[in-house]
Amino acid sequence: MRAPILWYFADPMCSWCWGFSPAIAALRDEYRERLRIALVLGGLRHETAPMTAAQRAEILHHWHAVRDRTGQPFRFDDALPEGFVYDTEPACRAVATMGGLDPALTFPLFQSIQSAFYAEGRDVTQTDTLAALAAGLGVDAGRFRTAFDSDEAHARVQAHFRQARLAGVRGFPTLILQQDAQLQPIASGCQSLDAVRRALESKLAA
Repeated sequence: MRAPILWYFADPMCSWCWGFSPAIAALRDEYRERLRIALVLGGLRHETAPMTAAQRAEILHHWHAVRDRTGQPFRFDDALPEGFVYDTEPACRAVATMGGLDPALTFPLFQSIQSAFYAEGRDVTQTDTLAALAAGLGVDAGRFRTAFDSDEAHARVQAHFRQARLAGVRGFPTLILQQDAQLQPIASGCQSLDAVRRALESKLAA
């Protein structure tokens, strides 16, 4: 029997995934001997036009809710500046690219992008920012850029988006446990670590 897989469907530019970040880090540490936690990139937003003032206000409202509920840090000053296009494909593709270069750095880059966007106010839709974050993890920036712009990286991230759709995932974060061919929902939305742990233990025991 193969080790169970806990599929983590998330997007680096999803604020509730940022809120859930400490919980998924704890789960990766606690369950590393019992199951594999695999990240599937969601593709939260595919915008092509700059956000409106109303859209900005709505998103910042969500950010405040996440901060109030989870305590995760946010930089609100100058957040989502005028002209910002909220397209999460580049950030997702950066993580997918890292999966091809060094799979061990997939989660670290995901977390680095989250922190840069929410806590530092950096524009993680820009290749320069993403390459700098990869370099911060020890990956040559030029090598990363070449891989990031490749057809393979575009295909890789689209495969992630497809997997999320086929799994019926409608929101992030979502956790689904796979035991052999059986798929079982564990959590949808930003749940507490205790709640996720209880659900996971119940399914693993069964």
